[in-house]
Amino acid sequence: MDRVKDKVALVTGGAMGMGQAHSELLAAEGAHVFGCDREAEKGMAVANGIVAANGKAEFIRLDVLVNNAGILILKPVHETTTEEWDRVFDVNVRGVYFGTRAAVPLMKKSGGGSLINISSIYGMIGAPSAGAYIASKGAVRLLTKSCAVDLAPFNIRVNSIHPGVIDTPMTKDLLHSDEATRSAILGPTLLGRRPASLRRSRRRFFSSRPTNPSFVDGAELLVDGGYVAN
Repeated sequence: MDRVKDKVALVTGGAMGMGQAHSELLAAEGAHVFGCDREAEKGMAVANGIVAANGKAEFIRLDVLVNNAGILILKPVHETTTEEWDRVFDVNVRGVYFGTRAAVPLMKKSGGGSLINISSIYGMIGAPSAGAYIASKGAVRLLTKSCAVDLAPFNIRVNSIHPGVIDTPMTKDLLHSDEATRSAILGPTLLGRRPASLRRSRRRFFSSRPTNPSFVDGAELLVDGGYVAN
């Protein structure tokens, strides 16, 4: 594999769920991985696991940033408090902004790089009882395109990934509750099977080398089992 061999990657929200999977995949494919998360103890465990598996964690430069950190509040807009709304946007949107702002100067020094923003299918379609989350992921979707325009002159690609309902700690209460709830969540999924991780689907965005899809910029990768198509 070695798609990101000797690259340096920063993953936000790297202590669990998709963030942990991003970190482990990048390390397994040769990158120096830095993870950050509010859950310090869990984040340290992930880092220790990567090191134990002969992963690397030495800062040289930044080539890849995965803006992954996100939270979900299950409430319709008219029941969402101002504090809840602000908290979702602070993590889901301001987090992407801060990560991008910090990464770009480092990527410029490296001669380019790849920014991957984790949005959601719910940044493209509506759903009940998740107004703040959906609005925030829609913001990430269009922020990605704006950044792609701004950063193209510096050889920095910016793309977004839009997962369906992936089985992570954030969605465990939805996917592991009663069958009616689970069926409602997964009902439109064409493939009709349990959602898996994003490991293989993410790989195409994880390098800016000429032998990989360096012409992919400002794009959206749907990984949803056909949910949006239905």
